[in-house]
Amino acid sequence: MKVLVINCGSSSLKYQVFDMTTETVLAKGIVERIGIDGSFLKYRRGDEDNITIEAEIPNHEVAIKLVFDALTHEAYGVLRSMDEIAAVGHRVVHAGEKYASSVVIDDDVMAALRECIDLAPLHNPPNIMGIEVAQKLMPNVKHVGVFDTAFHQTMPDYAYMYALPYEYYEKHKVRRYGFHGTSHKYVSQRAAAMLGRPIEELKIITCHLGNGASVTAVKGGKSVDTSMGFTPLEGLIMGTRSGDLDPAVVTFLQEKEGFSSEQVNNLLNKKSGVLGISGVSSDFRSLEEASDAGNERAALAMEMFAYRVRKYIGAYAAAMGGVDAIVFTAGLGENSALMREKICAGLEFLGVKIDAEKNNVRGREVDFSAADAKVRTLLVPTNEELMIARDTLALVRG
Repeated sequence: MKVLVINCGSSSLKYQVFDMTTETVLAKGIVERIGIDGSFLKYRRGDEDNITIEAEIPNHEVAIKLVFDALTHEAYGVLRSMDEIAAVGHRVVHAGEKYASSVVIDDDVMAALRECIDLAPLHNPPNIMGIEVAQKLMPNVKHVGVFDTAFHQTMPDYAYMYALPYEYYEKHKVRRYGFHGTSHKYVSQRAAAMLGRPIEELKIITCHLGNGASVTAVKGGKSVDTSMGFTPLEGLIMGTRSGDLDPAVVTFLQEKEGFSSEQVNNLLNKKSGVLGISGVSSDFRSLEEASDAGNERAALAMEMFAYRVRKYIGAYAAAMGGVDAIVFTAGLGENSALMREKICAGLEFLGVKIDAEKNNVRGREVDFSAADAKVRTLLVPTNEELMIARDTLALVRG
């Protein structure tokens, strides 16, 4: 069975085609600058080199048609026709409280996603647009929604509620939702497999560390707490996001700087984080280079990031009453041995002890714990697209 996975953004569209009999990626790529001058499609068949196709791509329907043309191309395609696709899995950022798992998309699901636009105004509209276009072009297959928020719907109310007047939860559903759920679910399952133990027996802390970053407490295979909240702004310091902040800072800056709510929102989401602290970059590779060259603010930004992750790990170990494994994933988590080492330093009291030689690796699964460590430290490259494809296959077969 072949499954197409689509992740639709406002001006981009990522895609992958899986042969689910072997979970092999047949082709993948991205369409960029949709509706903007200079638009193009990148296409890669298996492990071959990328092909770039420049074209005028005014909207998402044209973008998806271009993807279909590439997938069925006589010279480099991987499908005889799009009829070989048995189902389409769509990444959707926000499903609110309604869905705790992936679902086959119908009119009720689409209505629920539209209701969540206020909660994710930048992400849900293009996600919805991608579904609508794909359904129009492929009306005879099932389309499945896989939600970033769904994995965290198992959090107990005392973990997801904010201490605001309860009426705002009732009226506007103001609560912690959490994000990166598909990634946290995938790597926690892979961690259990690496440890050779049923996930139902394990307490795992998953650290999705990239330009956007979050930590999740996974107990018995279920999310019981996570660092991102009502929006992805809460929690860890990130590339350009501030993370946890005294709310009074917002009103203080509005009064002192004359900022509008839009300006404050832009400041906290796009100008803060390690970029704001360092003044150098939101890219940790650049921060490491600057720190090595003696830039004290770059070094400070890295220490702040590591400290915040370490604090959350300690908090979630307490929340679960212990921890069996700590998992690192996403761009920074998978590729920076230095950051993994910084985060783990000071966690010895939990039973964390890493092997520096094993930790000196990038982008592949490894248990880099020392032989006598009581808590395992694992590197697991995330694969959200495969998780989406698996959920899609399970629902179609079900």
